[in-house]
Amino acid sequence: MAAPPSAVIEQRMEELIHPAIYAQLDTFRAMGLRARVLTLPVMTAFVLSLIWRQVGAISEAVRALNREGLLWTNAVTVSQAGVSQRLNSLPAVLFENILSVVLPQMQARWYKRTRPLPEAIQWAHTHFSGVLVVDGSTLDGLVRKVGLLRDGGQGVLGGHIAALLDVVTRLPVRIWYDADAQGSDQQFWERISRQLVANCLLLMDSGFLNYTIFDQLTNSGRFFITRPKSNTAFRVQTVLRQSTTVHDRLIRLGAGKSACTHPMRLVEILWHGKWYRYLTHVTDAQRLPPAVILALYVQRWRIEDAFNTVKRLLGLAYFWTGALNGILVQLWATWLLFAVLVDLTDDVAQLIDLPFQALSLDMVFRGLSHFTYAYQRGLTDDPVRYLVENAPLLGIVKRKRKIRSPVELLRLTVPILP
Repeated sequence: MAAPPSAVIEQRMEELIHPAIYAQLDTFRAMGLRARVLTLPVMTAFVLSLIWRQVGAISEAVRALNREGLLWTNAVTVSQAGVSQRLNSLPAVLFENILSVVLPQMQARWYKRTRPLPEAIQWAHTHFSGVLVVDGSTLDGLVRKVGLLRDGGQGVLGGHIAALLDVVTRLPVRIWYDADAQGSDQQFWERISRQLVANCLLLMDSGFLNYTIFDQLTNSGRFFITRPKSNTAFRVQTVLRQSTTVHDRLIRLGAGKSACTHPMRLVEILWHGKWYRYLTHVTDAQRLPPAVILALYVQRWRIEDAFNTVKRLLGLAYFWTGALNGILVQLWATWLLFAVLVDLTDDVAQLIDLPFQALSLDMVFRGLSHFTYAYQRGLTDDPVRYLVENAPLLGIVKRKRKIRSPVELLRLTVPILP
């Protein structure tokens, strides 16, 4: 179990999250819930501390709550059974609502900063209302000894999530959960569509290929970039560009009655002897040049980074309970702390004057323990400045890759922007 965060970090988390908690108290009362010792503010502090301090068990966090208090909550006398029961009965929608209140505020904080942005992100930011990426992920198996699974036979997966992430701010826009871990990403399309505004650009992998949805997006003025499958049927209509490294063509996607109504654009780019193919219905090559398509699709990996952070760094790969409500509480709280970590990292990027992508979320998180020790010795009281001043030692700035990325290689022959 990690040491308690410094008072400065606790204050930052309180300023960001506390108002959103109290905004849910009317909903709390409307649900007929009684304000006992384990109130919503107390349980929120408990759950967030459980994740942030990497506590290995609920029993250990209960001891900390009894001895010293957690975050904005003073020490209270509670039992492990009482906390576990409250965790499984306190409606998880309250935590989801807290996340929904905090995320727009985080977005607003991002737009007040002036750190540099990658070239392709700047281009897309001026040509589209937003750049989003969507993907799904199956949660890991539940530990058999916990909760409802104690007497179970085979292991049970934790469910299926889908996340819609803002590529520009790196903050989640919306998270969805389905208890059926065997479901496909396609099951989330209706909910995803409701979140897409006009003139936005969505990045997604081939698991979301759906010709009916593609036509709906085209009709409503919402755009996307994806990858076709190896057996995707299409017919070339117009060649926009043909060179040794780039093929850019308008096509009719699909065959027969299942074909897309509107023309699509197939862009193929040669890299290291292999052709990479991308699909989009932005048919204007001036608005979305091939090199920009490549550079933007590389940003699709940001959602893979986000899943890796919440599951491995923040512990969503391990569940405290087998009860559905407890799983959802942990899910929403983990993504809430992910947003807090992104906000802090963006503050560091602002002061160090580097793009957000140049910094490691993992090392910023791990660097906070070093800040706490320095704070306790009276050496510093500003976590952002401490992380900036010690960035080389803490490994906060990512090392440059020895192998050039496809974007860098393409820039040697094709300008990234017209």
